Amino acid sequence: MARMTTYRIRQMKKKGKKIVMLTAYDAPSASILSDAGVDIILVGDSVGNSLLGYESTIPVRLEDVIHHCAAVARAKPNSFIVGDMPFMTYKVSVEQALKNCSRMLQEGSAEAVKIEGGSPCIVKTVKAVVDAGIPVMGHIGLTPQSVYEFGGYRVQGRTADATEELIEQAQELEKAGVFSLVIELVPSESAKLITESVDIPTIGIGAGPFCDGQVLVLWDMLGLFEDFKPKFLKKYADIRKIIRDAVSNYASDVREGTFPSFEHSFEMSEEESGRLYGRSQPSKR
Repeated sequence: MARMTTYRIRQMKKKGKKIVMLTAYDAPSASILSDAGVDIILVGDSVGNSLLGYESTIPVRLEDVIHHCAAVARAKPNSFIVGDMPFMTYKVSVEQALKNCSRMLQEGSAEAVKIEGGSPCIVKTVKAVVDAGIPVMGHIGLTPQSVYEFGGYRVQGRTADATEELIEQAQELEKAGVFSLVIELVPSESAKLITESVDIPTIGIGAGPFCDGQVLVLWDMLGLFEDFKPKFLKKYADIRKIIRDAVSNYASDVREGTFPSFEHSFEMSEEESGRLYGRSQPSKR
């Protein structure tokens, strides 16, 4: 697969080609996703839930995402790398946003940043970041960093008025220069109208089949977490069971003394072995 770019991502919508996006937080995962032909790797603030043990994305720091983004970049994937801007790293001021977004590219080796929200304040910030030469992916609908404001992970855009508001946000973000837009947790009818209202690609998560692409958290779709079963998630593997069974088998082999065997051990040359065992044994006191 040729190296993915913002230009190619935009062209995929025009050509009717679906965009595939998944999260990754480390070099091995990024390499696998690239080999599998994933178009975009999102180094999401979902690293907080998936790897760091947090209950939400709120505690995730800029340094956390930069650290994991740099690890993904070191795999040199052909996939396009987007670094997620964590909670309150871009809302204080335009100057703060420019500084932190530049760090995501300079230190994290991301090729774009993702910024949540579609309010006029966010649109103004997005425009400034884009004008500075930093590609931005937008994100509307359910924005996890506003989970307390929404009162939980609730579906957005359930009414005609709410959908119209989301359409307006999408259009304003497009004018501000975002190259694509994540739509999260909205009815499929709403996502369809939003997608048709803009020329930039939309990437859905819990937004039905009419978006220009789809994104899931890698560990969710691989079944690492047994209790996480949202309606929008399709599990493509049961990696938790595979890992648990492998570890259980390893533990049994160690306890029973069947691992390591001679097959997994190193040996001396016959000459050195003879010299070692030919020595007189030290006397015991």
